[in-house]
Amino acid sequence: FAKLAGKSEKIASIPSHRYLAIMRGVSEKELSVKITLDMDRVENTIKNYRIPRHAKSSQTLLLASYLDGFKRLLFPSLEREVHAMIKEKSDIQAINTFGKNLSQLLGSPPVTKRAILGADPAYRTGCKLAVVDENGMYLDHAVIYPTPPQSDYEKSAKVVKQLCDRYGINAVAIGNGTASRETQEFFARVNRDEGLNLAYTVVSEAGASVYSASKIAQEEYPQLDVTIRGAISIAQRLRDPMAALVKIDPKSLGVGQYQHDVDQKLLEKKLGDVTEDLVNRIGVDPNSASVSLLSYVAGVGAKVAKSIVEYREKSGAFKSKQELLKVKGLGAKAYEQCAGFFRIREGKSLLDNTGVHPESYEAANTLLKRYELSSITKDQIPRIAQELGVGEATLSDIIAELRKPGFDPRESLPPIMFRSDLTDIKELREGSIVSGVVRNIADFGAFVDIGLKNDGLIHISQMSEKRISHPLEVLSVNQQLS
Repeated sequence: FAKLAGKSEKIASIPSHRYLAIMRGVSEKELSVKITLDMDRVENTIKNYRIPRHAKSSQTLLLASYLDGFKRLLFPSLEREVHAMIKEKSDIQAINTFGKNLSQLLGSPPVTKRAILGADPAYRTGCKLAVVDENGMYLDHAVIYPTPPQSDYEKSAKVVKQLCDRYGINAVAIGNGTASRETQEFFARVNRDEGLNLAYTVVSEAGASVYSASKIAQEEYPQLDVTIRGAISIAQRLRDPMAALVKIDPKSLGVGQYQHDVDQKLLEKKLGDVTEDLVNRIGVDPNSASVSLLSYVAGVGAKVAKSIVEYREKSGAFKSKQELLKVKGLGAKAYEQCAGFFRIREGKSLLDNTGVHPESYEAANTLLKRYELSSITKDQIPRIAQELGVGEATLSDIIAELRKPGFDPRESLPPIMFRSDLTDIKELREGSIVSGVVRNIADFGAFVDIGLKNDGLIHISQMSEKRISHPLEVLSVNQQLS
């Protein structure tokens, strides 16, 4: 049994998230916890199995010795062992939940073919703005003061209009922190009064401040203030969540449960495993991917990833995969290994926007010349594979890629919309119905962004009319609820 503030519970029945919560309270010296045993049972066990029946004169002394050794030496050791066992189990459960959340978060739909304005809201210090192009590259920044105490609508609207005219901005990503609702109201008024047609949405700014002060951000934008880097991160996570969020420390991503309390090496490994899996399934655009994301591609390490970014900044966007061979440090062998994981949307060849690997280019081109892809049946695969000199599985993969060049499974997901009439938490009443976006899922429930500074919690018991074992069975990160 574990005793807590007069409460006790069997160790076997304590959920992992509750144990992590208890131990956080212990580490902050707000709680105390201890493991207790049925000492009568322990004493009876020692009497029955450890005290010799013939030692009649020394039984009392032997029992006292055994109990003293148990209490002073054996039990403290067992207590530490039990804590270590529960902690390991809880860490694994929490990290698995983190991985599932992260997969959904990084797999959120990207916003393509749009110049995006990132807005990091604030009151006194102003709303920081950053512009990124359709590939997520930083272009410009500004600071406006549309919210109290200054509430300078005219100057703020003028700055936004100038940025829109200069860069062709047609989408705005607004951080969900302090002054988010007022900033949304400002952009709604700008659209109405200034004739702009800006589509705006709210994105989680979890980890933006951590990223802005990180070594990665300093290397990417050494000339910019940390507050502007935060606005860039907000814009880029709308443009391509996977490319932007892999740059952030896992425990600061705002998904999962008790990320700060679990084994950080295991947490980082889970981030790597999830990202590698998504890279393999989705592919990476070398014209927009960050150094951090590029480093997860097979055959591309951190050094080559930096070289790819430096090349595109100097020479412009890649027009073909073959152009990757011009990147410093990326040789022919590495090219063959990594090319299949890159997607160049408007490349010179159809193959540039597919997952077909270079060693299969000849077979793919021959296939395109000789056959109509839509008419190839499963029964024809063995004969065509033999004709082209490739395996049947390889041919099936080539056909699937050529039929849907540039296919991104994330784009088939519904876009994130955000609607709410709330402006203050004081407006909430029992029975109020609000809309929101699921930002995080834990074992015990889901946290929903309803447009206020504080997220709402839906407990697992309120999620479904039927019994569910975990919230992920019915909800997903970034799901719209109304």
